[in-house]
Amino acid sequence: MLALRLSLGAQPAVQVRRLLVASASAGTGFLLLSALGHALSHPDPAASALRLAWCTAPLAATVYLAVAVARTDPATRPRPGLSAVGLGPVKLMAVSAATTALSCVLGSVLALLVFLQLRGDLTGMSLGGDAQEFLAAGRPLPLPAALTLLALVPLSASAAAAMTLRPREPVSGAGRAARAYGRFGAYRRTPVRESFGAYGRFGRQLGAAARGRRTDTEAPAREQDGAPADAAEVTGAEAADGSPAVVPPPVPTTAPSGLPWGIAVLAVGLAVEALTSRTGSEGGPAAFLGLALTSLGLALVGPGLTHLCGRLLQAVRPGALRLLAGRVLMTEAARIGRPLGVVCAVVSAAYAMASLHDRDDPSAGPLVVLGVLLVAGCTVATLLTAAVEAKQAHADTTASLRRLGAPAGTLRRAAALRAAALLALFGPLTVAVAELSAWPLGG
Repeated sequence: MLALRLSLGAQPAVQVRRLLVASASAGTGFLLLSALGHALSHPDPAASALRLAWCTAPLAATVYLAVAVARTDPATRPRPGLSAVGLGPVKLMAVSAATTALSCVLGSVLALLVFLQLRGDLTGMSLGGDAQEFLAAGRPLPLPAALTLLALVPLSASAAAAMTLRPREPVSGAGRAARAYGRFGAYRRTPVRESFGAYGRFGRQLGAAARGRRTDTEAPAREQDGAPADAAEVTGAEAADGSPAVVPPPVPTTAPSGLPWGIAVLAVGLAVEALTSRTGSEGGPAAFLGLALTSLGLALVGPGLTHLCGRLLQAVRPGALRLLAGRVLMTEAARIGRPLGVVCAVVSAAYAMASLHDRDDPSAGPLVVLGVLLVAGCTVATLLTAAVEAKQAHADTTASLRRLGAPAGTLRRAAALRAAALLALFGPLTVAVAELSAWPLGG
């Protein structure tokens, strides 16, 4: 009941994202029911199993979109004071999972109604021609099998949302560090020795600690990351020339660790596809395995390439604009880079699979188009949702920049610079991988 009240009382933008999840769930449910109808109309179990296996791509795309929408839902975000009324992190996670399941169930019910209408079970008017291949009109529809297939999307999406939004304990290195004590037995992170008589100098800790605590902890991070040692000095020089003074956000000291693994998987996938073209087995299982490995490699290298793109923007004496754009890219590499890599993987796979269009069954043409549009739409919607999440995460930083006097035009130019840099890096990479992937499949 609480999940239903939160769903109905959400903002219009949140409702639009939930409707996108419901629409994706409806399309995936219709594809699953079409696979069931094909199994009822054809006695060949191998062909029916292959059609059902092709539904895993829309299913994964729908679950991915549902998780991204659940992460950006402001109604289930932990806020101060909610634990006092019984809405702790665990309860909010359960509410988010229930809200995700509710949206997916709505789409599954819509898919069932449309499928029954096309079969003629509701009004007696059914489609004819090639549509009978996957509708199985005139045959009894096994309701338990249909409900089992339709339950895959809500169960998978709610479980994935619960796993993503589960409360996590803070990780502190490989092991628990020894507890250190500071002044008067207070806990502290680093066991720094105090000189004798430090406690007796009254007021020593009040001014210096308050002024230097932030700079002492952030200066080593800037030096380790290779960024300028003092961002305030860089932006201050820009402000002296007449441009607005911008203080960039802090940068994570470690880059995403999936870049080497992604490059390795991408190379293996391209090697498998090249091997299938030399052995004359184009379009076989080995070629599809290579295409899957290539898509997985592109999805894995997304965060690392986004982090690298942010570093390149800050190279060679950056100004305030490039410094701000590069640091935001490095900070949001994992959040933006992963869906961006998935979009590149989907585009390259769709371009490679276009060479097999003539070999497909003509009766499955509308279903193939529906599946491609569903996967592409879900991945693009996930990327846009990740951009919204990144904007929400930097709302405080943006407000601070506005209070410091940074005009809105500077922030818009920084966003445009980030988009142009990502397009310049991922665009040629996607085209090259798509061409290499389409070569063995088009033989």
